[in-house]
Amino acid sequence: MIDPTDIRLDDVVRMRKPHPCGGYEWRVVRLGTDIGARCLTCDRKILMPRSQFAKRVKTIIQRAAMNDE
Repeated sequence: MIDPTDIRLDDVVRMRKPHPCGGYEWRVVRLGTDIGARCLTCDRKILMPRSQFAKRVKTIIQRAAMNDE
């Protein structure tokens, strides 16, 4: 399981189970209590609680750049 506080906006993650369209890769589009992700295969958007998201992610494929604001 990944650290749920280490998720960044625009990270590309691989989930443990495929989406019904067959895609495994998702891009993180929203951070907060819920994590928003968009399927890179069919462009469907989902929201799930941060704890559930951390359990379902297998690995982070591409890290987003750190924003120092």
